[in-house]
Amino acid sequence: MIEYKLGDYLNAINWSKINLLDGDDIVWEKKFAPFIINRCLSQHVDTIMMANEMNQRHGLPKRLQFHFLLNSIRKRKRFGGKWISTSKSKNLEYVKEYYGYSNIKAKQALDILDNKQLKLIKEKLDKGGRRKWVKDLNGRLTVC
Repeated sequence: MIEYKLGDYLNAINWSKINLLDGDDIVWEKKFAPFIINRCLSQHVDTIMMANEMNQRHGLPKRLQFHFLLNSIRKRKRFGGKWISTSKSKNLEYVKEYYGYSNIKAKQALDILDNKQLKLIKEKLDKGGRRKWVKDLNGRLTVC
């Protein structure tokens, strides 16, 4: 049984230049996820423009998108870029708002701040809203 992994598509585009979609197996084309491939390629300086082109032309068939990336990206080993996690992105927004920093400075500040300081920043930026009621271990309702 053949596994259709994201890494196989990325390896074919970046390094091996093997045309996976032209074989007899049509599942390769069905499993190709252009959005995810473009997101992976946008992490690198030399492939970001090609990924952007494919994002603009998202309506093209998967086969054409794969062929464009396969034939326009130079052969080179590219290892994973750094993806920011969702918890870090929320904290990044808090730091940007609290200090008035840009994205770059907020990322640097986020590396320095510890959890206690981030909790204090979140409390200071809390604008109110609905209260969240939570049951404690004894079954009593308390405000969170």
